[in-house]
Amino acid sequence: MAIRSCFRRVAKRTRRGADKLDGGQLEFTLRAVAFGLLIGCLLCFTNLYFGLQTGWISMMSLQSALIGFLVSRLFPTPMTPQENVVLQTVSVATGTMPLAAGFVGILPALGLLNEERDGVPPLHLSWVGAVGWSCAVAFFGVFLSPPIRKQVIVEEQLAFPSGTATAQLISVLHQIPPPDTFIKPRPNLGYRAVHTEEVDDVPTPTSVVEHADVSDPQEQSEAQEEGWGALLWSFVASGAMTLTAYFFPAVFSIPLFGNYLADNWLWTFTPSLSYIGQGIIMGLPTTLSMNLGMLVGWGILSPIAKHAGWAPGAVGDMSIGARGWILWVSLAIMCADSIVSLMPVIAETAYSRLYLGGLSRAGGGAEDKEMETEDRLVPTKWVVWGLGASVVMGTTLVWLVFGDEGIKPWATIIGYVMGGLLSVLGVRALGETDLNPVSGLGKISQLFFAWIQPGNVIANIIAGGVAEAGAQQAGDLMQDLKTGHLIHASPRAQFFGQLIGSSLSIVITATAYSLYNRAYEIPGPSFPAPTAYVWLGLARLLRDGQLPEKSSEFMIIFALVFSVVAALKAYAARRGEWWAKWVPSGVAFAIGFLNTPAFSLARLVGGIVEHVYYARRGREKGGIRLVIIASGFVLGEGVVSIASLVLTTWGVGAASCWGCGHGLCAGCPT
Repeated sequence: MAIRSCFRRVAKRTRRGADKLDGGQLEFTLRAVAFGLLIGCLLCFTNLYFGLQTGWISMMSLQSALIGFLVSRLFPTPMTPQENVVLQTVSVATGTMPLAAGFVGILPALGLLNEERDGVPPLHLSWVGAVGWSCAVAFFGVFLSPPIRKQVIVEEQLAFPSGTATAQLISVLHQIPPPDTFIKPRPNLGYRAVHTEEVDDVPTPTSVVEHADVSDPQEQSEAQEEGWGALLWSFVASGAMTLTAYFFPAVFSIPLFGNYLADNWLWTFTPSLSYIGQGIIMGLPTTLSMNLGMLVGWGILSPIAKHAGWAPGAVGDMSIGARGWILWVSLAIMCADSIVSLMPVIAETAYSRLYLGGLSRAGGGAEDKEMETEDRLVPTKWVVWGLGASVVMGTTLVWLVFGDEGIKPWATIIGYVMGGLLSVLGVRALGETDLNPVSGLGKISQLFFAWIQPGNVIANIIAGGVAEAGAQQAGDLMQDLKTGHLIHASPRAQFFGQLIGSSLSIVITATAYSLYNRAYEIPGPSFPAPTAYVWLGLARLLRDGQLPEKSSEFMIIFALVFSVVAALKAYAARRGEWWAKWVPSGVAFAIGFLNTPAFSLARLVGGIVEHVYYARRGREKGGIRLVIIASGFVLGEGVVSIASLVLTTWGVGAASCWGCGHGLCAGCPT
């Protein structure tokens, strides 16, 4: 009863001053938060599962809003659009912690440390340590969000394509007037913001919102009558295939190009419905970029490095094999792409803040464009005290978890400061292009900390993780705040939802990671955690300056090539050219290097399915049915993976290893 009364008091406060769009209805309700937490917990397991496999994680904000809408049909009184906004905000905050807290990259990287090479033994955090580390980075980005929202959403009106897509989808599902998505033109810069794809995020408005006709009531009927059916059968189909592959691992390791290529060069195919669903969500342009990278990395560079003797180990060896050799090339591509993509953002930030800001001050200042009343906004004193408390608490917890030899407290504080500065750049890039360049921002942090605390691999990784966590979390939450801004949901209600979701996710993520770490080898055959090698590889490079033979030449060549490609893509996107989305994404291209061909090929199938489906049916008539099916595919494997985890913990293994002659099946003994 106390919890329910607390929700009522908060809901009444966030209700005041509501716009006519919401009719003054309640927003921050117990059912919205409860179902947001439930969906978020499922997404948390799903994201951890796929993140440890491939390094790919999705916000799943569209899917959360869609499932929230379907769930709301079970209530006598359906959820309001604003409740759905709060629900998906809670869900995203809960589901993205595996990436924000580094469970798919930073913690596995610490477990790969070698005392002989790095001067320190492998570091494996206990459950308590994992919870402490998560608490250290869980709230800084949340408290950063309100002031950044004021600048980039209210004042500058940046697009935030995925957040806009979610708002438009909610307006379709709840049959409310479409949100005003007009973006003011940029003065004197000669370009306008357009929508592009993001590798580790949900689809942009091009791939979702254009699939739905807001004025057609049949769209609402489809979501209500067929939504549950499509979600259910796709969920069951994906889950059934996942269990089948657990007992018969050969199902997910098909030597599509023959046993020789599978055994010697890791060319297999994984017909995972979840991977296909991810390909549908990502879209054809992004999956093409990934597969182009796969062809160059695994089809050209890997054989060259192997036969030239530059990578003498087994092809799959991340230390001395071809996979470890091409890792460095992918790192160069990601850094070049991220840095070049940030340059126009930095230039625009300097232009708007210094030049236009000076003109504004000289002219007496500009009017406040905030449409929300004070009682619906997050008070400034909450932000100030929250940021201060999160930095003090985080610094203390990092020191307690890793000790003074791991990272100095002053270095951790600098990590938070860098996180705040990089968050501004990352959020602006996200608002313009739908791409949050956190991979590049994390590498910038590592470069900086190699200078201020040289020779300490642990400090380099941790400080980079602290800075990246703030940028990642602020970016993800800004998409939600953009959705709320367009649907006229209370920013304060969303803020409460973000805090609640992040708090629960600390325990859920740490528990899930501990269970996976106990049942599987991480990194290992089932969960290679490719981004862990990126973090550790750069930290070692900055300390030792040693690269695999001949890799530096290829790193320079590909970095230069993708600097030009990234500049071309940014230029075309900002000018609104139709072909901008077909210019290869550097980050997606590099991910094709990091993962074995099995992961990229299945996503290409999904991308082709998405393209053909809407090419034949049309964007307006295609509806959202395919998005629902793709969501079921992704959630099915992610949720059923919990059952696989339990079976592994109990010692229940594969029923048959028939068909695993190439020795690449994760569930079979090698």
